[in-house]
Order: sequence, then structure tokens, then C-alpha cells
Amino acid sequence: MPDHSSKQYDLDLEAIRSKVLLMGGLVESQFHDAMTCFRTGNAVQAEQVIKADENVNRMEVTLDDTCSHLIVKRQPAANDLRTVMATIKVITDLERIGDEATKIARAAKTIQERGVATVNHYETVRVIANSASDMLHDALDAFARLDEKQATRLIAQDKLIDHEFRSIMRNLITFMMEDPRTISAALDTLWVAKAIERIGDHAKNIAEYVIYVVEGKDIRHTDYAAAKLDNPA
Repeated sequence: MPDHSSKQYDLDLEAIRSKVLLMGGLVESQFHDAMTCFRTGNAVQAEQVIKADENVNRMEVTLDDTCSHLIVKRQPAANDLRTVMATIKVITDLERIGDEATKIARAAKTIQERGVATVNHYETVRVIANSASDMLHDALDAFARLDEKQATRLIAQDKLIDHEFRSIMRNLITFMMEDPRTISAALDTLWVAKAIERIGDHAKNIAEYVIYVVEGKDIRHTDYAAAKLDNPA
């Protein structure tokens, strides 16, 4: 039987984790740049964000393949296998965050091409965008350090982003009802707010995988964070 705790296995896994964090950094930049062009209407930057998604997609394929080879080659035991499987899931969530950033960039292009700003689209989503950006950064930090306490706090924060999204949706619906001329811009802004809310969801997923690695608990679809914060160990 192979030595599952071998130094080479640890080195292989650490190399994968470093590349996942590199992918996370690319996705963070993609989201930041998407929000910048949504604010400024810079169509050239929007195209760059859309093009950058190809790099993120390639990294997902490469890292998935590397993880699969690690499983076959090292045949990790239960705890180590849990870490590899969680890492694969993190890679998937990062790729989907890249997809959401691309949607934001496409909306920025559409609004810029339309040319008439009937809704203050950036200010409408500024707060939720900042919250999601902070949450993504902290989720990657928690993954890097396997910090389950920070991960638990992040999971609770996702409810605040969900609440903010519902508030934005109500406000935009009101605008559309009161002035039909705002409908196109309001819908574009709503799609962007939804993309940001989904980025928050994916950041929460990453935090959940941190807890899965550290504690061996699959807490998806549970109210783990509320219970943990109410009754800290």
C-alpha cells in the first residue's frame, strides 16, 4: 500500500492548492474589473474581462485533471481524499464565479451601447458588490489557511447579501412600474445584482468546503453557521 502521508503526496497537494489560490486571484480580479467597467461603461475593458474567462476555464480543466491524477497515483486515504474532493469543488465554484463576472461585463457593454442611463445602475449594486467581493476574498483566505472559524462567519454573511439582493429587486421593480422607460436599464441592473448574489453563494460554498476538510462535516443545506455562532465550541 502507498504511504498516504508521504512527503511527496503533501508536496503534490500543496502545489494544487497554490494553483487553486492563483485561480482564485484571477477570478477576484475578473470580478473587480467587471464591476469597474459596469461603473465606467468601458467596453474595451468589458471585452478583456470576457476574454479573461478563457484563462479561468483552462485552469479549471487543468486542475481537475491534476486532482484526478493525484487520486489515481497516490490513492489517498479518507482524510486526504476528503481534501482533494473539496478542492475539486472549490475549483468548480471559482470557474462559476468567473462566469458570473462575464455576465456583469456583458451587461456593462449592453448598457454602454444603449447610451441612455435611466437608472443609476452602479450605485444600485455598489453595496452588494463590495460585500460579495469581501466575502470572496475572505473565503479564499479561509481556504488558504483552513480557518473553519472564519468560514463559519462567512456562511452567516451570505444571508445579508441575499437580503440586499431582495431589496434591490423590489426597488428596481418599483422604478419599472413608475416609469416604463427605465425597464431595459433596470433589467440589466437586476441581472447584474443577481450575478453578484450568485458570487456570494459560490463564496459561501467555498467556506462550506473548508469546514468539510477541517471537521469532516458536510454542512450544505443546513443551518450550521447559525447554530455554531449561537453555541461556539
